[in-house]
Amino acid sequence: MSPSAWRTAFAVLLSCGVVGAAAWLVFFSPVLGVRDIAITGNAGLPAERVREAAAVPDHQPLATVDLEQVRRRIAALRQVGSVSVERSWPSTLRVRVVERRPVAVVLSAGKAEVVDRHGVVIEVRDIAPAGLPTLHVDRFGQGDPATRAALAVAAGLPEILARRVQLMRATTAEDVSLRLADGRTIMWGGAERTRDKARIALTLLERPAHSYDVSTPDAVTVK
Repeated sequence: MSPSAWRTAFAVLLSCGVVGAAAWLVFFSPVLGVRDIAITGNAGLPAERVREAAAVPDHQPLATVDLEQVRRRIAALRQVGSVSVERSWPSTLRVRVVERRPVAVVLSAGKAEVVDRHGVVIEVRDIAPAGLPTLHVDRFGQGDPATRAALAVAAGLPEILARRVQLMRATTAEDVSLRLADGRTIMWGGAERTRDKARIALTLLERPAHSYDVSTPDAVTVK
């Protein structure tokens, strides 16, 4: 073999060695393994629960982590509405969580189920938490029109009004009503025009009365 041929062969072998070493470093070595799972967006959900759900072993090569599988495991947590997962070299897995926002409480079998606007049960407590209205419907469920309407109203209320609501009732999608902590009642109607209804209701509540009907925002009544 000529000297030039030997040099070419040596260069090829050297290149193969470099590529092999790089592949080993990235895909098999703990040098570029996971050392931290950085979690953001979790206000009420403990970071440790997210890490447990992720189920990524320490020092697993970052390149071999199945991001979609990790995302699905975290998304299965009740409190999680959506989640994204990405690699951050050399050794961090970044998880961004969007938590479900509680909007109401449903009493069931002696327990208080905290639900989001879609009717998903976020957590179950022995005692209903303060600051959330209790929802009364005939057949609570994500497919029930009355449930959907009441939860849509609860999710759309401005905080200044929402914190005054103690109880929400609905037998149909068009007869949502709110009972305030001071005993007064607001007939809300359907979930449409919630912003307009809330603005009008806050103005009407300045007048002494027992009930307020904003179900038709253009023709309200006070009793």
